[in-house]
Amino acid sequence: MKNIITLLALVIGMVFTGNAQEMTKEKATNTIALEQTKGEFTQKQLTVKEGTYVFEISNNGVGHDVGFVLVKKGQDISNPANHIKTAYVTKAVATGSTQASQPTKLIKGEYVYFCPLNPTSTDNTLTVK
Repeated sequence: MKNIITLLALVIGMVFTGNAQEMTKEKATNTIALEQTKGEFTQKQLTVKEGTYVFEISNNGVGHDVGFVLVKKGQDISNPANHIKTAYVTKAVATGSTQASQPTKLIKGEYVYFCPLNPTSTDNTLTVK
């Protein structure tokens, strides 16, 4: 009887461990690090796979706070309703610092990113394959 209980405990433990590992894989996030300088992002084009990402935005000598906006390509970037809100940095990025967004699920397609506080180009493209 003791052996059966031990065996059941091991099997149940393996099932829960397997489920926990699968849940961890599903919730895993990748980081996209972007740097802003005066008037531009240093990376103008990015290509990534579908998945969940955190955007880390660095302010390298801009001289004032910066931010981050991500919009599906083809939508009106001036309309905040079109912004992917989870991609916003959680706090304005001061000169010499870095801030991160919330985890953001990206699906296949093209996106445009820019800074609403730093006159960066709106030609910055993120392609998700």
